[in-house]
Amino acid sequence: MLGATFRDSSLISIDSREGVAAALAQGVIPTEADTLAAPPRFNPNRSASYSMAANLLCAASDDQTVAALVPQRIQPGNIAPPSSPEQELRGAWLTNIDSQVLFSRANLESGLQRLAALNFNTVYPTVWNWGYTLYPSSVAQRTFGYQQGLYPDLADTGERNEALEAAQGDRDMLQELISLAHPLGLRVIPWFEFGFMAPADSALARGRPEWLTQKADGSTVKAEGTHQRVWLNPFHPEVQQFMLDMVSELVANYPIDGFQVDDHFGLPAVYGYDPYTVSLYRQEHNGQAPPTDSYDPDWTRWRSDKITDVMGRIFEVVKTRQPTAVLSVSPNPHEFAYRYFLQDWDTWVNRGYVEELIVQLYRSDLGRFVWEMNRPPAQAARRHIPTAVGVLSGLRGRPVPMERIQEQVRAIRDRSYAGVAFFFYESLWWSDTETLDQRQQSLLQLFPHKATVPQV
Repeated sequence: MLGATFRDSSLISIDSREGVAAALAQGVIPTEADTLAAPPRFNPNRSASYSMAANLLCAASDDQTVAALVPQRIQPGNIAPPSSPEQELRGAWLTNIDSQVLFSRANLESGLQRLAALNFNTVYPTVWNWGYTLYPSSVAQRTFGYQQGLYPDLADTGERNEALEAAQGDRDMLQELISLAHPLGLRVIPWFEFGFMAPADSALARGRPEWLTQKADGSTVKAEGTHQRVWLNPFHPEVQQFMLDMVSELVANYPIDGFQVDDHFGLPAVYGYDPYTVSLYRQEHNGQAPPTDSYDPDWTRWRSDKITDVMGRIFEVVKTRQPTAVLSVSPNPHEFAYRYFLQDWDTWVNRGYVEELIVQLYRSDLGRFVWEMNRPPAQAARRHIPTAVGVLSGLRGRPVPMERIQEQVRAIRDRSYAGVAFFFYESLWWSDTETLDQRQQSLLQLFPHKATVPQV
């Protein structure tokens, strides 16, 4: 909205943009009569005169007689639709849950062509999901006996095992995707969707029980929806090396444009009471046991700092193997991520470990959506690196209206974020009331022209 209204909107400071946008939406910003025919200047850096201040106060008055003293105002109805930026991240996550796009070369080809035609520029394919890699991995093969998997959510264990055996063939989904995406101008940033999480019945969990962390009651399993999950212990050196080896293998073997972790590259705060972690904590705290309160501030800080150290090692591996590859992180808002998942991504950004940030804001309420964008950690990150917003485009049985998607993208642009990524590809086309063509046309209205990705 600001960019479409003021020729000099880029001069409005980050701290002031929300207030200016709110005043603009209420139609209380006065303007000069001869500027209404063309986009006016806001002149954010000039000194305010008494007359300018008087005009603004009058225009904002609840008394309509007073407000009418300032007839020349920029009204919301006069605001042109936001223009399509020349630089903007436009991404989509590609997953293998409730989605078929990764399951064949034909699906990949048609899906990537559709995204390119709609002027997207980045895809984030999952490559570590449900306890298996989605590319042929010698690290996974030697660690738990399967070089790759692809079909996670089948009805029973027998079907799943058959699918896993079939996945051990010659197909390399990631290589196919890269070969199709790059000629279309799409960046490929593989995504470790499960991070330190794994299904409780996965080959990894069964084969490496000593790698699992525990809750205070000694249990390892935690429900996520209808599924039973366990968590690999991010403080265990063998777990750390396993993760580093997988990342190193991935970055060394594929011409990728980056690597991404998300909200699962952390640990639910209720974990960390396994024998290894308790012993490590005692060694560093004069024999004292960890607090029984999972959310104790010092206990939270100790564990989050350990995860930060692992993140630093991931960064080193990526940059050593491919210096031009971008390390991308897609977390929840910081307060939630830190308290509940020990994920201090604000520190990751400050230490230079993150080169692209996409904050997941899966909210239906626009007010809450905007409020989260204005939180200090996200605002601070924007001053250092390209910072975008993750938008929920739908879940199984819960399609999101395109009107809401458009509204959220406009809000992102109004606040000068670096772009948007949608979770997830398949859900972009789901609707009870809109046709596929209508959904695509709505996206094309948002992205009528191609855009380059903002750089660090």
